[in-house]
Amino acid sequence: MPWRLGLAVTRKIGPAVWRNRTRRLIREVFRLGREDIPSGRDYVVTVRRGFNPRLPGFDDVRTELLPLLRSCPARKNTRKLAE
Repeated sequence: MPWRLGLAVTRKIGPAVWRNRTRRLIREVFRLGREDIPSGRDYVVTVRRGFNPRLPGFDDVRTELLPLLRSCPARKNTRKLAE
């Protein structure tokens, strides 16, 4: 099963143009790093106020994000399904 991605970009980042650019950058890191990211997991990336979408380029985001994704420990699903 491949990984799944969830993005949360707060309005405190700035106008919609900046928030959308941030989402596109992160999605592109996941798309191009498909082989480097462990599969079978759900990833939720929360972008907060300190991130400035006007400054970093794709390479900057990739060098920060990929090592974090590789080092994420796998968690077992502890939720019980409703029967």
